[in-house]
Amino acid sequence: MARVVRMFKTFKTHWKKTTVGVCLLTWGGNWLYGKHCDNLLRRAACQEAQVFGNQLIPSNMQVKKATVFLNPAACKGKARNLFEKNAAPILHLSGLDITIVKTDYEGQAKKLLELMENTDLIIIAGGDGTVQEVITGLLRRADEATFSKIPIGFIPLGKTSTLSQTLYPGSLNQVQRIADATLAILKGETIPLDVLQIKGEKEQPVFAVTGLRWGSYRDAGVKVSKYWYLGPLKTKAAHFFNTLKRTEDSMNICIESDTVSKGDFINRGSQKMCDPQLCPEGSQCVQASRCILQLPEGTEGSFGIDSEEYEAMPVEVKLLPRKLEFFCDPRRREQMLQPAVQ
Repeated sequence: MARVVRMFKTFKTHWKKTTVGVCLLTWGGNWLYGKHCDNLLRRAACQEAQVFGNQLIPSNMQVKKATVFLNPAACKGKARNLFEKNAAPILHLSGLDITIVKTDYEGQAKKLLELMENTDLIIIAGGDGTVQEVITGLLRRADEATFSKIPIGFIPLGKTSTLSQTLYPGSLNQVQRIADATLAILKGETIPLDVLQIKGEKEQPVFAVTGLRWGSYRDAGVKVSKYWYLGPLKTKAAHFFNTLKRTEDSMNICIESDTVSKGDFINRGSQKMCDPQLCPEGSQCVQASRCILQLPEGTEGSFGIDSEEYEAMPVEVKLLPRKLEFFCDPRRREQMLQPAVQ
């Protein structure tokens, strides 16, 4: 009993140190528990991959070749470690013949795709920028009609991985997202996705699978990280400060009114960060297979093509329907095909 009394006296005397200690112990316990859960996820995914690797291959068939384009610079340089810890073991246990191509600089993937030899699968490990580079390099090939039939897998490792929202169920756990995406490649379910061909007057075309954005909403969106110190208010802050110099509205697969109030701009901008394809009520929605985007004279700024920046200029945008086959989670495939069936 005396020991308990002394303990409470100590806590009372050093309550600040005690509070800090309890907080550190709580944080450390949660961190260790999170690491333990991540290891369990990795183990379960590897066991599932081992099932594919143990399957017998007929004598008249060869092991499938998979070419992985890995962008180590994605996710602020963490992509390589994320890939090696969470995706590589699954791929190697699957029985695939894996070739990993690491990019060293921006734009290299486009050039490497021109030199790529025959492969059964293409796997993109990175973010939106890596996806845009790989599909652009693929569709610029002289023999793109043949190579565009190769199924493509996407392992989301980047800071922005918009395409993963289309292909896989959402998950707040990064290890779970990577494992689900890698296993989806092994399961073999694919979905055809439309591609946008974007061509300037002189430049070679670039290609996108998530869209082209231009205007005030897009300009404000890329500045959100600048206001990191505002925490959960950073998105609204970026759009608020953009209203102070806004001159015209944006286009995001729809033509929006140029009379949006500052309050609506801030609220809609926050919504568009979560759903870039949002087309607010009152906007003019256009369905077209081809369009020419002519910018006002003296216009400056950038396009956001699959979240990558390109200098704004007059361009022709052409729809290439169901151009590429992407591996996807079977549940997402069922959801995406359901509207077409109905």
